[in-house]
Amino acid sequence: MFKKILIANRGEIACRVIKTARKMGIATVAVYSDADAQALHVQMADEAVHIGPAPANQSYIVIDNIMDAIRQTGAEAVHPGYGFLSENKLFAEALEKEGVAFIGPPAGAIESMGDKITSKKIAQEAGVSTVPGYMGLIEDAEEAVKISNDIGYPVMIKASAGGGGKGMRIAWNDDETREGFQSSKNEAANSFGDDRIFIEKFVTQPRHIEIQVLADSHGNTIYLNERECSIQRRNQKVIEEAPSPFLDEATRKAMGEQSCALAAAVGYTSAGTVEFIVDGERNFYFLEMNTRLQVEHPVTELITGVDLVEQMIRVANGEELSLKQSDIGINGWAMESRLYAEDPYRNFLPSIGRLSRYRPPAEVADGPRVVRNDTGVYEGGEISMYYDPMIAKLCTWGATRDEAIDGMRDALDAFEVEGIGHNLPFCSAVMDHPRFVSGEITTAFIAEEYPDGFEGVTLDDAMLRKVAAAAAAMHRVAEIRRTRLSGRMDNHERHVGENWVVSAQGTDYPVTIAADRDGSTVSFDDGSSIRVSSDWTPGDMLARISTSEGPLTMKVGKITQGFRLRLRGADLKVTVRTPRQAELAALMPEKLPPDTSKMLLCPMPGLIVKVDVAVGDEVQEGQALCTVEAMKMENILRAEKKAVVSRINAGPGDSLAVDEVIMEFE
Repeated sequence: MFKKILIANRGEIACRVIKTARKMGIATVAVYSDADAQALHVQMADEAVHIGPAPANQSYIVIDNIMDAIRQTGAEAVHPGYGFLSENKLFAEALEKEGVAFIGPPAGAIESMGDKITSKKIAQEAGVSTVPGYMGLIEDAEEAVKISNDIGYPVMIKASAGGGGKGMRIAWNDDETREGFQSSKNEAANSFGDDRIFIEKFVTQPRHIEIQVLADSHGNTIYLNERECSIQRRNQKVIEEAPSPFLDEATRKAMGEQSCALAAAVGYTSAGTVEFIVDGERNFYFLEMNTRLQVEHPVTELITGVDLVEQMIRVANGEELSLKQSDIGINGWAMESRLYAEDPYRNFLPSIGRLSRYRPPAEVADGPRVVRNDTGVYEGGEISMYYDPMIAKLCTWGATRDEAIDGMRDALDAFEVEGIGHNLPFCSAVMDHPRFVSGEITTAFIAEEYPDGFEGVTLDDAMLRKVAAAAAAMHRVAEIRRTRLSGRMDNHERHVGENWVVSAQGTDYPVTIAADRDGSTVSFDDGSSIRVSSDWTPGDMLARISTSEGPLTMKVGKITQGFRLRLRGADLKVTVRTPRQAELAALMPEKLPPDTSKMLLCPMPGLIVKVDVAVGDEVQEGQALCTVEAMKMENILRAEKKAVVSRINAGPGDSLAVDEVIMEFE
C-alpha cells in the first residue's frame, strides 16, 4: 500500500480524502494557493506545499506546480478530488510518466468519457440509450441557432469539457441560443481552458438520476445503485438522495448494467458516475460519465457501507475489488444538502466574506439516525471569491426516506452559519415542500416552485403557534434573568408577568404563561395550550425546545422586545410584549426602505466583465445591461422595466462590492 499520497485539490473534498487516508495509515500532502494558506485541508494534512497565487489557473490547475509538489514530498500517488485536474488526461499522463499512481481512471478513459461529445458516441456504440443532439463541434452562434432549430427547442447548450453546472445554458429560442452559446463558451474557457460547445435536446419534466460504478484493473466492474439529483438550480445540484424514490428494481438493474458496459468499453478503473435523464415513463438517456469521484458520493456510502475513497486508493494500488455485485444492497435512505455561499434572498448570487460563526450539527456515526458533514471550512475562516461557493455537504441517513428527511430538517435547523449569505433556509424549505416529500420531483422543481426566487418560508398556523409558545417561554426566562441581574432578587418571579402578546409573521397571539419547575404551559385566547420545556438560557444562539406539539430547533438572536428566530426556512422577528406595549406598538409608523428603483446595484461581490449599454440608451424590460463574474460563473444583469440610462459608474475589469451602484436610470 502507498505510504504517502498528495491531494491535488482543496476544500471539503481534500479534507474528505485525508480522513480516509488517515484511517488507512497513509500520510497525506496538501497543496495550497495564497488564498488557502490557513485552509482546513492544509491544517489536516501531514505536509503542505504552496503552489501559487489565488486564481486556480495560476495554482490548482497548473500541472507543473502540482508535479513540483510531488517531487518535493516524494508522494507515491495523487488523488485529484473533483473539479480542477480530476478529469485532465494530460495530468494523468504526467503522473504516469513520473511513475506516480493516479487515484482515478486511465488517461484514455478520461479522454474518452471526459469529453461529452466523444462519450456520447462511445455510449451509443456500447448500446447505451442517449439523448438526441448534435455531437460535432460548433463554430459560432449562428451555427448554434441552425443546429438548435434542427433539433427543436428547447435545447441544452453544454461545454464539452464542462461539469458542476458551468458552461451550461437552456435555450428556448434563437436569441437565447445566441446569448447562451457565448456565455457557455466564456465560462468553459475560464473554468476548464476548453471552450468547445455541443447542443442536445432538452428533455422536459426530466429526472436526473446517476449510477455509481466501481471497477478494478482485473476486469471487475460493479454498480452501487443510484442517486437522485433532480433538485438543481442552474444545472447545479442542491439536494441529492439515495436511492431514488422513482426507480423500480428492473430500471435500476438496466441502468446499472448499461453503466457497467460503458465503463468496460473504455477500460475504466476506479470510481466513476454515469449520469442519466429519466422521463416519467422510466425511459432513461445517457447524459455523460464523470470520470472522478462525485460531490454527492456520501449518500451512496451511507446506503451501501462502502468507502468509495478507500476503494479508489486500493484500485490505484493494483488490488482486486473485494466486492461483488451480489454484495451491494440498499440499506435505508440518505439525503445530502449542499451548503453554498449563495444568498437565496438575492436570487442565489454568490456571497463572500468571513465566517463569523460556523457550528455544524454534531455528527452521529451510527444509530437510528446518522448525521455526516463533509466540510472544508471553520469558524473565522474566509470564503474566497476565487473558488466554488460550496461550504459543506450535510448528509443524514434513516431507515426510511421520511426518517432521512426528518433528520435533515433537524440538522439544517441546528446548523449555525453567520457572516455570509448562504442557502440553508432554502434547503430547509425544500425538505418541507409537499412535492419533494412525496417524491414527485423533476429537474424543473426549483424553477416551477420558486419562479420568482426564494423569499423565505411562511410557517403555517400550527407551527407558528408552537414558535409563539416557545418564544413566550424563552422571554419569561430572559425576564427572570434580567430581574436577577438588576438586583431585584427577592420574590423575583412576581416581577415577571403572566400575560403577553406574541407577534410573529403579522399575527398577534395573546397568551398566558403558567410556569412550574419542569417548564411552562402557554395558553392561547382560544382556550388551547402548549406545554414547553427547554434548557435554553439567554445568550444561547441555538435553542432545542420540547413542546407538547413536537420538538423545535431554532437559531436565536436577540432583538428589542423579542427574538429573531430561524427554523424550517423561515426567518422571523418575534416580539413578546405586555398587552399595553403591544397596543402602543400597533400605533408606530413603519420605516420604509430607501428607494433604489432607478439604480442597478451589484447583487454580489464580483468583476464587471461587460457593459452592454451606454448613457442615453433606452432599455427594455429583460434587456441585458451588464455581465458580472463571481466564483467562476457569469451572471447577466437585466433591466427590470423600460428606462433610459442616465449614468454608468463601472466598466469592464472593475471589481465591485455588493450593492455598489453600477448604473442609474432616468
